[in-house]
Amino acid sequence: MTQIKICGLSREADIGYVNEARPDYAGFILHFPKSRRNLSPEAAAVLRRQLSADIRAVGVFVDQTPETVLRAAETIGLDVIQLHSSEDNRYITELRAQTSLPIWKAFRIRSHSDLAAAADSAADGILLDNGYGTGAAFDWTLAERFARPFFLAGGLTPENIPDAVRALRPQLLDLSSGVETDGRKDREKILAAVRAARETHPADGPAEAMQIKEKTERENL
Repeated sequence: MTQIKICGLSREADIGYVNEARPDYAGFILHFPKSRRNLSPEAAAVLRRQLSADIRAVGVFVDQTPETVLRAAETIGLDVIQLHSSEDNRYITELRAQTSLPIWKAFRIRSHSDLAAAADSAADGILLDNGYGTGAAFDWTLAERFARPFFLAGGLTPENIPDAVRALRPQLLDLSSGVETDGRKDREKILAAVRAARETHPADGPAEAMQIKEKTERENL
């Protein structure tokens, strides 16, 4: 079954929504003031304590020092560290030497060379994304034959989750803006997204990715 993460939680109401929907992971964006979903570790810790025990907490970091990441992880009680910018394998190796937490790394996918960099990552999990919070999907056909297990983000909504699962068989779906209305997390969309991830089973092959791309292009004409 494809797992699902709801990211960018910033309010007590958001925690209530995910506690009801029961995704596998909940994400907090930390130390990144450019994001409207940004939280301090102290604010995230308050929300973390309200999160259901069976939902794992992910901290999302953008070009922070390992020391900053580790302090935040301890303050909040994170289950996973997610890196979202230029952190390289040397950085990941240094961080791993100081924590037993799983480390995920996001990659912006524009070409097959981007996929090659993702495949070579030392991270425990890799996230293929369009561009770190753009809310748009990359060309899924690029990942049709990607050999390494991966997570998928960018442009995902409750409506296209079945297409994504059947076409690409991702380990995990990562949603944020796709479950929002007017910039706020939407209870009904979160419930629908988790339900779609739970109920959809992968197809026998990835050929649907091309069909999805052509459908999207037609709709954008």
